[in-house]
Amino acid sequence: MMTDPEMIECPDDGLQLTRLRAIMHRLRAPGGCPWDAEQSHESLLPNLIEETYETVDTIKRADWDHLKEELGDILLQVVFHSELAEEAGRYNLDDVARGVSDKLVRRHPHVYGESKVSDTEGVLNQWDDIKRQEKGDEDEPYLHNIGKGLPAMLRAAKLQKKAAKVGFDWPDDDGVTDKIREELEEVEEELKSGDREKLSEELGDLLFSVVNLARRHKLDPEMLLESTNVKFETRFAAMDAALQARGMALDASTLDEMEGEWQRAK
Repeated sequence: MMTDPEMIECPDDGLQLTRLRAIMHRLRAPGGCPWDAEQSHESLLPNLIEETYETVDTIKRADWDHLKEELGDILLQVVFHSELAEEAGRYNLDDVARGVSDKLVRRHPHVYGESKVSDTEGVLNQWDDIKRQEKGDEDEPYLHNIGKGLPAMLRAAKLQKKAAKVGFDWPDDDGVTDKIREELEEVEEELKSGDREKLSEELGDLLFSVVNLARRHKLDPEMLLESTNVKFETRFAAMDAALQARGMALDASTLDEMEGEWQRAK
């Protein structure tokens, strides 16, 4: 690993990844940064998640200049975890890059091999088939490990999408909307029964059904909910500001007063 001052200050465009690795190595080395030296794969998990969501937010806002910085933050996480793995004698960043390069070549036989695939659907089906073969999942249940580790809403959409590939899907939207109504009725029944365990189950079923409707229209349920979160936050702030302009504190206002300003904020 190169750590000399010339590499730390290297201006050469073709060596910036090497420079980044050298800086990371120096930060972790004796006499480097105490914070960096204390980190582990586990301690860095919140950083990885946070940087990913910040990148998603930047793309949603089409802030392309800021995206460069966010992509750099994600790259730093990859380099950091690779450095930790190298220190433990497992593998290094070159091995990580080699692995993903090899995977891309294997899973694109229509580009690098003799496979004949002409559309996106065929490419995705071929990718899934190759992935199952590589992981030895041919004898596992069809949904084995699908979306493992994802947030629940994203995993729900991924599970449904995978099931739909083998025909397990509603033929039209009417089936989904009928299911949503059915689940809502069951939620209402459990609200009356007072059975919290059953209520939890039925609310989960209702959410799963709503995710299904979004998935059918190629809408990301996580993004939809986040957009609604932003809308709610913005309108609530406008309502709060309007009440304050009238000399009214938020926590001292009645529901009718808040509702009136909420409707005006819409």
